[in-house]
Amino acid sequence: MSENSKFSPGPATGIGSMPGSDTREAAKTVVGTFGGGEGMPYLPELPARGPGADMIGRTAGMLVELYARVEPSGWRIGDRPGRDTRRARSWLVEDLDALEEYTQGYEGPLKVQAVGPWTLAAALELKNGEAALSDLGACRDLAESLAEGLRAHLADVRRRVPGAELVLQLDEPSLIAVLRGQVKTASGYRTHRAVDRQIVESTLRDVIGIHDGPVVVHSCAPDVPFALLRRAGAAGISLDFSLLTERDDDAIGEAVEGGTRLLAGVVPGTDGPLSDPAGSVMGVRKLWRRLGLNPGLLGEAVAITPACGLAGATPEYARKALSHCVRAARSLADNPE
Repeated sequence: MSENSKFSPGPATGIGSMPGSDTREAAKTVVGTFGGGEGMPYLPELPARGPGADMIGRTAGMLVELYARVEPSGWRIGDRPGRDTRRARSWLVEDLDALEEYTQGYEGPLKVQAVGPWTLAAALELKNGEAALSDLGACRDLAESLAEGLRAHLADVRRRVPGAELVLQLDEPSLIAVLRGQVKTASGYRTHRAVDRQIVESTLRDVIGIHDGPVVVHSCAPDVPFALLRRAGAAGISLDFSLLTERDDDAIGEAVEGGTRLLAGVVPGTDGPLSDPAGSVMGVRKLWRRLGLNPGLLGEAVAITPACGLAGATPEYARKALSHCVRAARSLADNPE
């Protein structure tokens, strides 16, 4: 088992995005919910503020010597930093200031999120309007720029919250589409060819390797490639639990037995009724029984999260959903059978 795979994310956490545009309120909610030993606080993202606060624009603002601007079709790589880059960086500083304010004296796991190299390559356009994914050289340059930007970002967070054990989350919702050749071209009539699995894995390994702490890969898409992510060095895999099927059982069993942590998204990410906490984790217990795993491992092997980000929820529901994650995790730990 690698050093990275020995980490404990705590019993519960969130994915990243939150509703609204009040940075301090979001930080207060997240740290207040998870910061008392109840789980893993994280740096909130507030995409409702507009371009540059969305997950692609936010990560594009972290890139080193690569810049992106908003075009009608989406984010496009340009030659120099412009208004969109400056806005993305300004909002990130604002979010970090708020996080720093509410984590004074905090010690424990703290998560920061960024888009992973393959989802970024599928979303960022080159000057010709095609995705960077269309050019493996551009993909390589993008991954190297992202790695340098993440190094600087993690160092900044470490200075601001010196007691934190930093966990990096890479958001890769487009990873399966990249592997299967399902990312559409600019015309929409064709798709980019599938990227070789070894290249995908190697690039992920290089980006994961920049952090000397645990790295979690998040995907809210079906058919998460567990084995590939484990080989690339992911210490944890975050997923929408409702998308799992029994076809995933063997891969999940191997991952858990190998020390990989599961961040199980069992709480709905948009407004709606919440089941009782025990009901929310019933599927996790059933999975454990199917796999024949020791129920005593549940508390350290699984963290409870929303199914995906909470940007589309109301602020009231988002607060309830995060608190519900804590209560559901407590139910799982108190009664693993």
